[in-house]
Amino acid sequence: MNKAVFLDRDGVINEVLNHRVKFVNHPNQLFLLEGVPEAIKAFNDTGFKVFVVTNQGGIGLGFMKEVMLGKVHKKLQAEIEKVGGVIDEIAYCPHKPEAGCLCRKPEAKMITDLAKKYQVSLKDSVMVGDREPDIYAGKKAGVHTVFIGKKKDNRAKADVVFPSLLAAAPWIIEESWNK
Repeated sequence: MNKAVFLDRDGVINEVLNHRVKFVNHPNQLFLLEGVPEAIKAFNDTGFKVFVVTNQGGIGLGFMKEVMLGKVHKKLQAEIEKVGGVIDEIAYCPHKPEAGCLCRKPEAKMITDLAKKYQVSLKDSVMVGDREPDIYAGKKAGVHTVFIGKKKDNRAKADVVFPSLLAAAPWIIEESWNK
C-alpha cells in the first residue's frame, strides 16, 4: 500500500485572498507559496504519493469554466516540476458550495476515491488544509490532519498546526506512522 499527502490548493499551495490575488480563476493569478515546490519534491523523494483535493465552487457559480481550471492546474504542475516534484493527480469538486454533493469537502469522497485508485493506506496518509472543511474531510477519510495557519484558527482540531506546508513537511515525513 502507498502512503499519500492530500493537499488543499488555495491557501496551502498557492496565494489566495491577499493583496495580489483574491481567487485563482486564471493561470496568471496562480502564485505558489514559498517552499511549496520543495515540500512536494521532499514528499515525492520519501515515497509519498501527492494529490491535490480542492473545492472549486467558482465553476458551479459561473466564475470560471473547467477548461480554465485545467489551465490553472497545468501551470501548477509545471511549477512543481521545475524543482523535480510531481503531483500525482488533482481532484476537484466543481459544484456550488450548497449543492450537497458528496465530493465537496468537508465530505471525504475525493480523498477516498484517490486512495482506492492508487492503493493508498489512509491510516498512513495525511490531509493538509487551511480551513475547517479540509480537516473534517481528512478526519472522515481516516487520515492524519495538518492545519496550515495559526493555532487559534484550528477550530476543527487538526492533529498538528504549522504556519506553512514547508514547515509541516519535516513532521509529515518523520512522523512514526509514516514508517
